Amino acid sequence: MTESPPKLESRFQKALLRFKAPNTIILMLSLLCFFAMLTWIIPGGSYDRVEKEGREIVDPDSFQSVESEPAGFTELVMAPINGFTDSFVILIIAFIFIVAGAFSIIQKTGAFTRAIQKAAILFNRHDVLRPYFIPFFIILFSLMGSLFGMSEEVIIFIPLFVPLALALGYDSIVGVSVPFIGASAGFAGAVVNPFTVQIAQGLAEIPLISGWEFRAVIWLVTTVTAIWIVGGYARKIHKDPSQSPVFELDKERQDELSTNEVDVEPFTWNQKVILFVFTAGIGLLIYGATRLGWYISEMAALFLVIGVVSAAVGRLSGSEAANAFIDGMKDVLGAVVVIALSRAILLLITDAHIVDTILYGLSNALDGWHPVISAELMLVVQSVINFVVPSGSGQAALTIPIMAPLGDLVGITRQTVVLIFQMGDGITNMIIPTSGVTMAVLGMAKIPWSTWAAWLAPKLLWFYLVAVIAIAIAVLTGYS
Repeated sequence: MTESPPKLESRFQKALLRFKAPNTIILMLSLLCFFAMLTWIIPGGSYDRVEKEGREIVDPDSFQSVESEPAGFTELVMAPINGFTDSFVILIIAFIFIVAGAFSIIQKTGAFTRAIQKAAILFNRHDVLRPYFIPFFIILFSLMGSLFGMSEEVIIFIPLFVPLALALGYDSIVGVSVPFIGASAGFAGAVVNPFTVQIAQGLAEIPLISGWEFRAVIWLVTTVTAIWIVGGYARKIHKDPSQSPVFELDKERQDELSTNEVDVEPFTWNQKVILFVFTAGIGLLIYGATRLGWYISEMAALFLVIGVVSAAVGRLSGSEAANAFIDGMKDVLGAVVVIALSRAILLLITDAHIVDTILYGLSNALDGWHPVISAELMLVVQSVINFVVPSGSGQAALTIPIMAPLGDLVGITRQTVVLIFQMGDGITNMIIPTSGVTMAVLGMAKIPWSTWAAWLAPKLLWFYLVAVIAIAIAVLTGYS
């Protein structure tokens, strides 16, 4: 006798729950060994580079075979050290540390948290505002994902939004989705995200924040898509709570969770001023990058100033500000290691003279395809790579130096390559079990990953439809 579908589904979910994702750093070290092995297999090759519009690009007709230099044991052992000491990686690491530290100071002042708490209480207190709860907060979190790459910070809002969603008649999936999918939608359609867009543009050798107008349109579409997906599901659950895949789980936690307004501290004028300073800083960032030619160093300095001013306005002591800054740096330490190891892989295969051979093989595989099809295939590649390298900045360090010249060869602008990277990274981050943020968010909400994946997987297709259309438009219009 065959098993019924519910039993099959239960067995599948149990298998997923037993799945334990390997550590990202272990995966990166494994990739390093894998590519070291490839240096003994792939023959050497070289393209000539020509100057165009202020950057070096590949001459597609100049490929020639050269002698490879396979990586030995010494080269393999030295590769991680070379990754950390590479001049561009040092600049990126400094930038990430300063940005993360500055945001940690702002978080320490409570400005973001208090503003969101006050807004959440307002929606909970007035039934007439209920229909606007999901759109308002998804837009808010999406903006934060788009402007400063909110990622790990989402975790602290889960204990607030899960009980709030339950109090409004929804379920814990809605409570997770509003901040998490909201921020992820902003990540995928990021306008100026310093951890993905700006780093990828620097690696692609194009002006930082350039092309922001088209990305702003994409951000709007991804955000509306998130509102439509989460809002539609929330309405269904509000009408019939038993339709929720976490219905039984939520019944158990109803008495445990509370949205007690007494526990919320006041939203002070100092915190309001900090939010104004942050908003003004983002405006200055865009102006500096587009009008003054700012690069990573100038932007890092701006974030440092924002952090110092926020500490002063928030009346943090010197020790509090310094500790908050260091805590922010600790939060991105794993991403920094991944970036260095990603660069180590690139340097290893560059020294072995096989990068251009890989480019030649990829360009031949895409030869004859329309550039739109090639671009969509690159989106698939970026999405798959994100399962192994869930760090956005780390993935940029690994893939952009290869994908950017590949785009030159197949007729895709480097701006479009960056767009492909950020959308492939942002969309898959919502579901991949190798992402520490995803698993931490689900852990805070006590939602099994299998339940979340089963609920979200079909809905991701809508985000990918947005990505496919956006990338096609970018290719056809020569987005730059």
